[in-house]
Amino acid sequence: MAVQFQLRVMKFTMTCAALGACATALAQKGGEAANFPSRPIRMVVGFTPGGQPDITARMIAPKLYDALQQQVIVDNRPGAGSVIGAKIVADSAPDGHTLLFASSSHVAAPAVHAKLPYDTLRDFAGVTMTTTACYLLVVPMSLNVRSAQELIALAKAKPGQLNYGSGGNGSGAHFAAEVFRHAANIDAVHIPYKGIPEALTDVVSGRLQFFMSPLASALPLVREGRLRPLAVSAAKRVAVYADVPTLAESGLPGFKWDSWSGILAPAKTPRAIIDKLNREITRIILLPDIQQRTFALGGEPSPGTPEAFDRLIAEQVAITIKLARAAGIKPE
Repeated sequence: MAVQFQLRVMKFTMTCAALGACATALAQKGGEAANFPSRPIRMVVGFTPGGQPDITARMIAPKLYDALQQQVIVDNRPGAGSVIGAKIVADSAPDGHTLLFASSSHVAAPAVHAKLPYDTLRDFAGVTMTTTACYLLVVPMSLNVRSAQELIALAKAKPGQLNYGSGGNGSGAHFAAEVFRHAANIDAVHIPYKGIPEALTDVVSGRLQFFMSPLASALPLVREGRLRPLAVSAAKRVAVYADVPTLAESGLPGFKWDSWSGILAPAKTPRAIIDKLNREITRIILLPDIQQRTFALGGEPSPGTPEAFDRLIAEQVAITIKLARAAGIKPE
């Protein structure tokens, strides 16, 4: 009887210890979220100001300040198709105070860079996707083409003589243009820039003969009559460019290539902090005024769970590598 009593006491003690450990863990997780943020949040954008990721980040930042009562600093770190900005975040402390405002270039980078200074899948944790959009094929007003078919015909008549730009090697615009070039079977010269605005400046001047621009970035220049839109990369026409056909309608059946933006944290960021950020940013993206501004830029609000964003990135890394090989894009 004494032995059985002692066993019961030991089991009871172990159960209490286990429950205590669980309670402590839950309290720690709750504390992490409750105490976050304890200082300003740095939102790194891997492109120059004025591009679609930058525009969306700057829409979200002041609303996030209102929600968290900490300053949210948008920090533009352009270069290498957003690789420089991504490395800064990958190397940061996993405490939620340094975030990456990523775009489609994040999943294209492994397909065009032979060696990255981080692991695209292992070194980041998804917070949420923010928006989706498409690309707009634009040309300078000085170029005597009025359609995607005419541009393709001109490129075939002058192989290797037309220039096209991007926001850097591995950027979403680079990959979109390469997929277009392969689908159209044309030979043209790629000129990388530090960011989208710089590339658009050279399209306006005529140094670049065409450009696959993120929709929002080209919109002001198109409205001012400084760029000519030829086609969108979406599966169907978009409201802000209702008169502009899709590339699928322009002689490239089945063509579809979308862009997205979203927020990533360094790997090992506590889940309680990820959840808090996801909850607040999702709420912000779905606010009526933010939705209205997103639609006006040709995008769509697309928040989701951290798991869904992680899955999308893994799937698109595999897809872009496969497409890069099919298009003859070799890692540099």
